[in-house]
Amino acid sequence: MPTQDPTTGLRLDNQFAREVQGMSVRWQPEPAPAPRWLHFNDALALELGLDAQALRSDAGLAVFSGQRIPEGAEPVAQAYAGHQFGYYSPQLGDGRALLLGELVDAAGQRFDLALKGSGPTPFARNGDGKAAVGPVLREFLTGEAMHALGVPTTRVLAAVATGEAVRRERALPGAMLARVAASHLRVGSFEYAARADDAALLGRLAEHAIARHAPHLQGQPQRHLGLLEQVVERQASLIAQWMGLGFIHGVMNTDNMTISGQTIDYGPCAFMEHFDPEEVFSSIDRDGRYAWANQPAIAHWNLSRLAETLLPLLDDNADRAGELATTAIQRFETQLSTHWLALLRSKVGLPDGADVADRVATEFLHLLQRHEVDFTLGWRRLGDAAAGNEAPLRALFGKHAAALDDWLARWRAMFGATPGAERARAMAKVNPMVIPRNHLVELALEAAADYDDLDPFERLLDEVRRPFGPRDEDSPYIQPATREETAGYRTFCGT
Repeated sequence: MPTQDPTTGLRLDNQFAREVQGMSVRWQPEPAPAPRWLHFNDALALELGLDAQALRSDAGLAVFSGQRIPEGAEPVAQAYAGHQFGYYSPQLGDGRALLLGELVDAAGQRFDLALKGSGPTPFARNGDGKAAVGPVLREFLTGEAMHALGVPTTRVLAAVATGEAVRRERALPGAMLARVAASHLRVGSFEYAARADDAALLGRLAEHAIARHAPHLQGQPQRHLGLLEQVVERQASLIAQWMGLGFIHGVMNTDNMTISGQTIDYGPCAFMEHFDPEEVFSSIDRDGRYAWANQPAIAHWNLSRLAETLLPLLDDNADRAGELATTAIQRFETQLSTHWLALLRSKVGLPDGADVADRVATEFLHLLQRHEVDFTLGWRRLGDAAAGNEAPLRALFGKHAAALDDWLARWRAMFGATPGAERARAMAKVNPMVIPRNHLVELALEAAADYDDLDPFERLLDEVRRPFGPRDEDSPYIQPATREETAGYRTFCGT
């Protein structure tokens, strides 16, 4: 049963640590020496039914900086394995994170509450277990942007400065965050359990995952297959959403693929600007393994690793288990295609179309690629064209605007009896005006980390929380960076 902390109002339970023993190590955070607030997520607190005022207090600051363990919390570092860039690592785990427990809301729904940057754990692999202000605020900002864009995601509840320096290439101001997730179960969690000495561990983990993420399957004879099928479906939907926004995760290792279907770990991630399917932003992805166009294939590969771990639970007969797993995994490509094409039709304003609409939408994607048009504005300005104003879209294509003529004529002929203005309004709900533009993210993080100036971060945060709303033409939050700014842009595993 959850326990309520009297000073913060947090109701915490420790179901994972209790039910899946062998998958975590009890550990304590290193208290921050001089914590202060960077940002508190009032919107998330409200959604979770938490007492924001109590959490904003000194007592809340003490909890989110590791100085005080709230009543009901039993911090653990979670164990998991993972394939990193295709190579298996048998033990990764939370090297700089601690699961405080599960928040339990009034309806009994559970959400993990974890600290990140709270010091080294037994899984730290010689790391310092700390985080810096820039990467902490990047995760805060990107998680909120993804949530506003309708993408399943973990989110940051609180970010605090620790008052100490962390050593990277240079000394940086330290920080810590509190992350909320549907759970922190990963494909890598199942890889770890499947190879553990405890033969029953995999079964305990699977039952816990079913209780958390597929409770309708509890007690069913085919529940483990049902769990696999659900993870496959959720990841197919998630990857389609990433692709439709030009989002590149950057490090799609199996330890970064959740069972819940949420996006997790915003390290070397970014949204592309001019459309290039081979775009890569991660500093460590030198061969382009996790490029935009490769994300579906990598997701399929990761899910195959999950299926392998579940084979002993699917059927006592190994051949039959393999057949069931193969069938479930093979559905990924079909499900992804279904989600992707439905999304493309909506983005192009033809959700009521059929195969011909799919072709027209794909052709527009090719036009964006061929002429290196900004991915976000290309789709958004297409909505303007639907409403009768082609000038903004043609301006994006510049000297290649004539390449649009034939396509626009065929596209508009498909509107039928639905007015263009009506289609434009629908398109504006799926094609954002604002994304976290990389140059603006970097400016905001630099201001916070180097000058202790949070204003640029807070202004950008406010903008990305309203991605679909109209903006003035001269708004800096919709303008792409110059080619000089985007050339060679790289992000890092900083948190």
